[in-house]
Amino acid sequence: MPLTGKQRRALRAEGHHLEPVVIVGQSGVTEGVLGAITQALNDHELIKVKINEGPGTRQEAATSLAEGTGSELVQLLGRTVLLFKKRPEDSKYENL
Repeated sequence: MPLTGKQRRALRAEGHHLEPVVIVGQSGVTEGVLGAITQALNDHELIKVKINEGPGTRQEAATSLAEGTGSELVQLLGRTVLLFKKRPEDSKYENL
């Protein structure tokens, strides 16, 4: 289910002070990167990903990351992407 504007705003506020946990290198979005992001989303639910220069645009990379991990693209600001995927149980974001 897509996030509403109010939910996105709340998640952006939560993610403001986060540091990027995964960096996408010049190889672009690979299976290894998707696996690392999936694991980080399982652990944290809300993560930042840094996109370095690579094949394709940063918008394409952000979309590929969200689709490849089954997460929601909360924000794309410069080369930093904020992704969210709610855990089915024991979620920190139950009220979202």
